[in-house]
Amino acid sequence: MSGNATYRYSDTAVLSVSVADAPIVVTSDEFDAQLAETYERVGLLPGMLEGLAGISERRWWGPDVSFADAASMAGAKALADAGIDPAAIGLLIDTSVCRDHLEPSAAVDVHQQLGLGTACLNFDLGNACLGFVNGMQLAATLIDAGQIEYALVVDGEGSRRPQESTIARLQRADSTKADVLSSFATMTLGSGGAAMVLGRASNHPEGHRFIGGVARAATQHNKLCIGDLDSMVTDSRGLLEAGVELSRDTWADAQGDFDWTDLDCYVIHQVSKVHTAAIVEVLGIDMARVPVTFPTRGNVGPASVPFTLAHAAQELVAGQRVACMGIGSGLNAAVIEIAW
Repeated sequence: MSGNATYRYSDTAVLSVSVADAPIVVTSDEFDAQLAETYERVGLLPGMLEGLAGISERRWWGPDVSFADAASMAGAKALADAGIDPAAIGLLIDTSVCRDHLEPSAAVDVHQQLGLGTACLNFDLGNACLGFVNGMQLAATLIDAGQIEYALVVDGEGSRRPQESTIARLQRADSTKADVLSSFATMTLGSGGAAMVLGRASNHPEGHRFIGGVARAATQHNKLCIGDLDSMVTDSRGLLEAGVELSRDTWADAQGDFDWTDLDCYVIHQVSKVHTAAIVEVLGIDMARVPVTFPTRGNVGPASVPFTLAHAAQELVAGQRVACMGIGSGLNAAVIEIAW
């Protein structure tokens, strides 16, 4: 492959990865109860969210918490966990899919809430559920280039509004079985925040070093999942099949540069148990080494990879090798290896 398909880093390390958990637990049984009449009318049975997707619950933020608030809470925790002064951050990237407005950027809100310095470059980076991994890639590139000392990548997502509006729409008398099925992925979403502090590996031997990675695009599939804050229409079967194919091709691209056949931990984007099983099978990896958070948190968009990494980090030990594997609607995929 030509272009930027594979890359390596020389002096970047993860100093912390932290989460902000949304406080309101919303079960799949609650969704089923609200849609019971619709299911009966269109000939569907309740229990699909838990039975097919493996998602028993997800979280919501309270109505007074913005997406930037969620990102800021995670960012503040990541800074504290890393022991880095906010004034030292040279780059802030907000990778959230959810946003309250088009202008200004969500990053300026997070920048102000965290009290970052006036010399801190800050902006939004959006690429569906791959955004956070792309933010990690860009931050590492600028650190390796010597332009910045520290970077903070944040993400804040909320599924309350699209799920409430979707349920209301599906409860209407004119909703169809096709409407329910195309909205199924919307009901698997979750809410949460995640953040990561990155710095120079040469200055932080205690850090977790970025090794390198691979990226690949399959943008012929850009119509399989289209959404906004009120609705998301998804061809779930088509997205699964195209995503698995892209994951396989991305993995194959990396084999000439990286040996990922026997890593200690594979942190993949959290979609569902069907998606996870398909990825594990096509890549030939050990399911016991694949931590999952989707059963109780749902698909938290681009926050899901760092969110799951933060939970898995409690069991990781120095010297272990970790792959962070992201995929976003469109489709785009990327894998980054971290030496823990």
